[in-house]
Amino acid sequence: MATIIPFNQSPTANFQFEATFDGKSYIVIVTWNLFGQRFYVNIYDTTGVLILSMPMIGSPDTKDISLTAGYFTTKLVYRVKSNNFEVI
Repeated sequence: MATIIPFNQSPTANFQFEATFDGKSYIVIVTWNLFGQRFYVNIYDTTGVLILSMPMIGSPDTKDISLTAGYFTTKLVYRVKSNNFEVI
């Protein structure tokens, strides 16, 4: 079952939520990159250590593009149409 997190985007304030990947809690912070003119997804462990940082890539409704591929088996997907994150 997927956990749905509505994305409240803002270029002036970071968006943050807590998610569980592979059974451990992590903090996800979405930041706006002024130079790149796009959002970035940053995942930190609970002690504040950066685990990964990558550009936010949107998934269509018919396919899951996991933002955590290669790092976790749990998927983090951003759905463009619904403007939601999904932890699958």
